[in-house]
Amino acid sequence: MTITEKILCSKTHEYLLRNDDETYTIGLTDYAVEQLGDIVFIELPEIGVSYSKGDSFAAVESVKAASEIYMPISGKILEVNTQIVENPEILNEDVYEEGWLVKVKALGDTSEQDDLMEYEDYREEVG
Repeated sequence: MTITEKILCSKTHEYLLRNDDETYTIGLTDYAVEQLGDIVFIELPEIGVSYSKGDSFAAVESVKAASEIYMPISGKILEVNTQIVENPEILNEDVYEEGWLVKVKALGDTSEQDDLMEYEDYREEVG
């Protein structure tokens, strides 16, 4: 099973992956990274901070644009991917394996995921 068969995607182009330990990994979709172009800077949140679904929790800058990144679920930041802060080009190279943004503990219930799409449906919607 590939990672795209396991993720859920938001309309704002973040993905959500449920991990075996009941935490979630959040990142940008391949489509979002394709649209941004070469990523030159990423700002990630502090560990321990909690965000509500829909809150902006990070920012990314590319040669084309700067964009906010939004929480697909309510969660508390457990881990940040410091590797991509130091080397933001990793996002352009491997968005799903090496280019994840944060790992969170969910604070809401699973109904927060009701508006997220399976990857295949997301790719159909974005064209």
